[in-house]
Amino acid sequence: MKLNEIKKKYRDEWVLIEYSKISASLQVKEGKVLAHASNKEDIYKALLGTKGKNVAIEYCGKVPEDLVVMFCLNGTR
Repeated sequence: MKLNEIKKKYRDEWVLIEYSKISASLQVKEGKVLAHASNKEDIYKALLGTKGKNVAIEYCGKVPEDLVVMFCLNGTR
């Protein structure tokens, strides 16, 4: 499913996507929705079962101004 379709279907929700296509700037272009929820904590729980998959988390609404994003690779901080 293309990202714009995902954003329409899951409006104002967090989605966990196993992506199949990304842009050169690493933006998700297309993928399969593995989980969706109105709160990000449920998505973080679903993330635990994605080891070995190429995944991304997207918010399908207006991004909250107080949102902070942190990336960790290979479980390191």
